[in-house]
Amino acid sequence: MSDRHTPEQRRFNMQQIKGTNTKPEIMLRKLLFSKGFRYRINDKSLPGKPDIVLKKYNTVVFVNGCFWHGHENCRYYVIPKTRTEFWTDKINGNKKRDKKNTELLLQRGWKVITVWECELKKDKIEQTVDKLIHELDDNL
Repeated sequence: MSDRHTPEQRRFNMQQIKGTNTKPEIMLRKLLFSKGFRYRINDKSLPGKPDIVLKKYNTVVFVNGCFWHGHENCRYYVIPKTRTEFWTDKINGNKKRDKKNTELLLQRGWKVITVWECELKKDKIEQTVDKLIHELDDNL
């Protein structure tokens, strides 16, 4: 099956995808802030530049896109039918890097929480935030 977009259109679409301040990140940050949590974002001094750093709770939160980070058994993680080998290598590299960064953070004494993009959809976001807050409260 061939791509429905021209190479130029596909390139443009891919260039529009941001690495930080994505909609799921911003949504989660706003909800945490509204519930009284204060945090730093993308702390460069920590492995993997976590999306949210809650120093008071000694916890970092990564907000992962299901496709980009290979969320297993998720409907949003589908390997494209074109350039399959490239995408498989890319996503496996992301997963390997995520694992390494998590291990480094754990060694430094941080608690690491991963929130997946699919967990921030309208029907699940309240449950996800409640679960996250519960995990943070357990850290105090």
